[in-house]
This record gives sequence, C-alpha cells and structure tokens, in this order.
Amino acid sequence: MPDAGGQRGYKECKAEILVGDCVAEMAALPAGSVDLVFADPPYNLQLGGELLRPNHSRVDGVEEDWDRFDGFADYDRFTRAWLEAARRLLKPDGALWVIGSYHNIYRVGSQLQDLGFWILNDIVWRKSNPMPNFRGRRFTNAHETLLWCARSAEARYTFNYEAMKALNEELQMRSDWLIPLCSGPERLKRDGKKAHPTQKPEALLHRILLASTKPGDLVLDPFFGTGTTGAVAKRLNRGFIGIERDADYAALARQRIAAIEPVPAESTLLPAKREEPRIPFGTLVERGLLKPGTVLFDASRRFTAKVRADGTLIAAEARGSIHRVGAEVQGAPACNGWVFWHFLDRGRPVAIDVLRQKVRAEMGTAH
Repeated sequence: MPDAGGQRGYKECKAEILVGDCVAEMAALPAGSVDLVFADPPYNLQLGGELLRPNHSRVDGVEEDWDRFDGFADYDRFTRAWLEAARRLLKPDGALWVIGSYHNIYRVGSQLQDLGFWILNDIVWRKSNPMPNFRGRRFTNAHETLLWCARSAEARYTFNYEAMKALNEELQMRSDWLIPLCSGPERLKRDGKKAHPTQKPEALLHRILLASTKPGDLVLDPFFGTGTTGAVAKRLNRGFIGIERDADYAALARQRIAAIEPVPAESTLLPAKREEPRIPFGTLVERGLLKPGTVLFDASRRFTAKVRADGTLIAAEARGSIHRVGAEVQGAPACNGWVFWHFLDRGRPVAIDVLRQKVRAEMGTAH
C-alpha cells in the first residue's frame, strides 16, 4: 500500500491481505519471518436457538459458517493446525496474542502449552458496555481473555514497559483492561447492519501492538476479518499480513486500511529506559555535579551517607555503591539508590536521579 500521508519520518512497511484458508496461506509464507501473531479465532460458541431481548427482538449473534465445528475434537484439530503454522512463522524472539471467550480460550490455552509456547500473561479485556444477558439465567458476559505468549520459555520477547506505563498515566499497566466494545463510527456497517459480528476495537489493538512490537516489525493476523489489526499496524508504522477467507471481509479491510495515515515514526514509541545510556554514579562525581564529601540523605532524612571520590558512599555502618549502601542502611534486600538518595539544591531536597537525567540529556545532545 502506498504512503497515504507522506509524513516526515514515515517508512513504508509491508502491507498484505491474503484471501484463503489461514493454514494453507501460512504454509506458503517463509519460516521465521514474523515478529508477532495476533489471532482472533472462531469462538465455537455452541449456541442453541435464537437469543431474544425482553421485547422479543432478535439479538445479532455469531451465526456465520466460520464459527461452526463438528464438536470439540474438530475444533481442537483446527486450533492445533493454525497454532503450529503460526509458531513456524514466528522469529525466535517472536510472540503471539490470542483472544477468546469462555467457549474456546481454555482449549486454545491447552494447545498453546502443548506446542511449547510460554504464557507470559492472561489479560482480561473488561468491556465497559457489554451486551446484557437477556435471559437472566447467567451472569452478563462482560469480558474476554487474551493470552500473551513467547515462542518458548527461553525466548526473548519485546515488551515496551515504559510505553505501557506512560499510556496508563505513569502507573504500571495492569492485566485488566477496561476498553469499550467497538461501536459508533468505528463500527463498520453493510446495508445498515454490522459488517462483522466480532469486530474488535482499535483501542485494544493499539495497546497490544504498542506493548509488544517495535516500529517496522511484521504482524500476522490469520483471522483478519475487516482489518482492525492492519489499520492499527499501519497507523503505528508496523507491517502486517492479514489472512481472511471471506472475500467480502477482505474487500472491506482493504478499503478501510487505505484510508489510514501513518503517524510520524518518531511519535510511535517512547524509548525504553533499558535502552538509555548507562550512567555510573561515579560520572556525577567526575563531572563535579556532586563533590566528594557531599552528604546524601533519604526522603525522610532518617539515613545519611557521604559521597567518596571514587563514586562510592560511606555511612555509619556501610560502604559501597549507592544501591548497596541504600539497602544496608534500611536492612532491605535491595534498593534503587537513584531514587532513594537525595541532595540539597538551593535548599530543596532533590533525588540524585535528576543529575543522571541531566547527563543523559547532554549525551543525547552531543550525539
């Protein structure tokens, strides 16, 4: 697909929609070529009869042929086939997300583990606007479950922790996500009705791709539907391959994705702290930002330690690095000395991490 936006910093990524059976199409792709798989497979809902509202109007459910299987054994064979194909395509450090309801996610999870995937998290997508249980015989189904898996227990994988924390107002992102169902203008319609019964909200895919991919990564969606994964991938400067067996859904996806404009590449991901240059505490002493003999203290001013010329600290009963001394004076197993120790700056207590960030900023400017 061409660059629709022409923005500064945008690099065109792979964008391909294949029409056909997902297992057959995946078999034709090269092994170890995909960074992430996001899968929204058929639910195998096992619904009996029509679902009616209290006013006897009919509820639109999932009635398409693609959600019909001849029992659990048939569904399990299908699940194993597409999971094996997906695992072959993943790079050694690749990962997989799969979403499902209580009808299928436990069967999928068992197959994942049997094939050697390593489950990193189960995420509860809590819907802020779920469909009520009109029969009143069960609890309202207000969530779906996502499984996030590495290719193996030993595999390295991408997790943009700082981006998730920033997305959550500087709080560590939890495993329960409150996101509305797809509705309003985002919901694709055909002849006034839902174009697809299980279209996922773009907000959900935005969080997934931001958390577990990097700009330029290639994302495979073997159950592409109307293209939510592709739309978000293109916007975030990720490549994608979508596989969809329904030609009408694929046509809607192409039309939808063609209208997406990628954001500038420098806006798509916050740098991770682990990628920032390492600054030893001794650097602050060498550069004169903290002089030998300076007294450091904790936020409550309960503990103190003096800076030594070699970048270590000395306290009444401990000496060593800022982390070791911080831990020992507290009797704690570990301590982040950068945020524990403070110094006086014009009469105000300031964490020594401020000086580290100052050095990093200067290094970045020089670079």
